[in-house]
Amino acid sequence: MRLSELVSKALEEDVGPGDLTTDATVPAGRGGAAIIRAKQDLVMCGSEAAAEVFSQLGASYQALRADGEAVASGEELALVEGPLRSLLTGERVALNFLMRLCGIASHTRRVIQAAPGLRVLDTRKTTPLHRALERRAVRIGGGGNHRFALYDGVLIKENHIIAAGGIAVAVASARASAHHLLRIQVEVEQLDQIDEAMEAGADALLLDNMDDPTLVQAVARARGLALRRGAPVLLEASGNMRAERLPGVAAAGVDLVSMGGLIHQAPWADLSMRIVAAQTR
Repeated sequence: MRLSELVSKALEEDVGPGDLTTDATVPAGRGGAAIIRAKQDLVMCGSEAAAEVFSQLGASYQALRADGEAVASGEELALVEGPLRSLLTGERVALNFLMRLCGIASHTRRVIQAAPGLRVLDTRKTTPLHRALERRAVRIGGGGNHRFALYDGVLIKENHIIAAGGIAVAVASARASAHHLLRIQVEVEQLDQIDEAMEAGADALLLDNMDDPTLVQAVARARGLALRRGAPVLLEASGNMRAERLPGVAAAGVDLVSMGGLIHQAPWADLSMRIVAAQTR
């Protein structure tokens, strides 16, 4: 969904036929300005969405900090100018976008700092219709993106294996239908499934819900099988991942880690918007 359409629907949800409080208390035609300020340390993200909110209401948004910048509590993030009614009506929707996206970027940066050098990716566990914004926030925070949706990557998971009738037949079917540039990845939860997936020709393994000692065994087993078959294998760890686990997971030798929690466990950032100039007549 285009950002303009998403913002339009968000405004429709919150404003509906009109802002009863603002229309009743603020005379039409009055102009003013407002400052959006951080109330905690954070990573800036989301200016494009906030700017679109105020643009659709006839006001202007000027970012004072670039996306990706570290911002200290109390610092100014943006200046909003225009009709006072527009500033007040758009305040909550704009802040909702900013608070959510700054929260994801800030949380991602904290996670990434736990294991420098390890590639940490998000997943498809996103808010419906907000996926592009949320996954951009992950990138702003220093993380990476997994496949965007079902249409741009092959990942054979537990239920696919059950429905297809086994790992071998699932991989063979995927290989027959996928074009030559697509990597075939298989989710494995047990060590013996690694052998089956590698023998079937999987290009990548998703090592799911394994503790650190099991991950060490899984990596050694997969790398050995890859050497014997003469083709590399990409190893991704996922499931029950937390920032404090990442150093141990990195030490196990995986290529990357995927964490749905980069998005769905990210707390919203604390922001505020205050009118700083207003026409009195």
